Amino acid sequence: MSITLPTTPAPVPPSGQTSGLSSSLDLAAERAVDRGLHLEGEVAAHPERFRVLTGERPTGPLHLGHYFGTVANRVRLQQLGVEVLLVVADYQVITDREVAGDVRGAVHEIVLDYLASGLDPARTTVFQHSAVPALNQLMLPFLSLVTVAELDRNPTVKAELAASGAASMSGLLLTYPVHQAADILFCHANLVPVGKDQLPHLEMTRLVARRFNQRYGAGYFPEPDGLLSAAPTVLGTDGRKMSKSGRNAIALRDDADATARAIRSARTDSEREITYEPDRRPEVANLLLLTALSTGRSPQEIAAEVGGRGAGQLKQLTTDALVAHLAPVRARRAELAADPAVVAETLAAGAARANALADATLADVRRLMAMA
Repeated sequence: MSITLPTTPAPVPPSGQTSGLSSSLDLAAERAVDRGLHLEGEVAAHPERFRVLTGERPTGPLHLGHYFGTVANRVRLQQLGVEVLLVVADYQVITDREVAGDVRGAVHEIVLDYLASGLDPARTTVFQHSAVPALNQLMLPFLSLVTVAELDRNPTVKAELAASGAASMSGLLLTYPVHQAADILFCHANLVPVGKDQLPHLEMTRLVARRFNQRYGAGYFPEPDGLLSAAPTVLGTDGRKMSKSGRNAIALRDDADATARAIRSARTDSEREITYEPDRRPEVANLLLLTALSTGRSPQEIAAEVGGRGAGQLKQLTTDALVAHLAPVRARRAELAADPAVVAETLAAGAARANALADATLADVRRLMAMA
């Protein structure tokens, strides 16, 4: 990118010291919130100034939480004219699990979900992590820029370890934030959509970029900003956050009958009157939210409409709204799935673009480090 966002460099700590990341983490959320409105205005006014890198691990099919949150935002940025690169991080599946599972099948299903949701491979680069060797080679010099203590302090890594149920942390999980730094910096992305829980990973990327620039080549890597997601958290049918691994999700690929069954089984409460109170009545609020996202109305308005007719009426309203809203997406997905070449062609085109960027970046890095 020819234009990057201004940042304030911090000094490289002397050998043996570990200052830098922890203080940055303390300020990350505050900075992200403060920058949010400004960034949205900049993106709308000058989309050509930004390159976005985002993605996810192929650990299962995309669900409504993805669709109404991250995928919708990616489509929005694409429509604004921002260059978006979307990594399907297949290597990262094994960061917190011993068996990768059917990664190839998961990648295929996720790409179908992306395309059905409106991501256009002519405007958005979709690629597999494992298909870009030069990207992964960047991790070696990047690992030399951070300390074990800094890696060990990352709260997001600790949360991921706890969620996985593993008895101990693998080296791959410990260095996961540096893997993500390589994912972001190989293409010189300067904007990364994130939730608050991912800010520590982004702060590590900023730290790696800053230290590389100070040590080898001032200004080569941008220090990417986080575009803090305003997407609401969608709960699963059991009242917990909707998750691919939690067996509580409504998959984007599900049909209308499966969606109706899931909504009928969704947890609510014993109060007859329907009100929108996310803190006190999260399960009822979640159904109102899904209905609102599907219809463009406010949750409060829908709650007032249902009133004293209870959770059964609300569930029917939510089912009808979701099925109607998702019908064109699911029809498009079925059409795409009937073409055996569409996913392979999308990934091949994305890999070609990503490899061109990664090869050029790796060559520059080796030159700046006096290795070539």
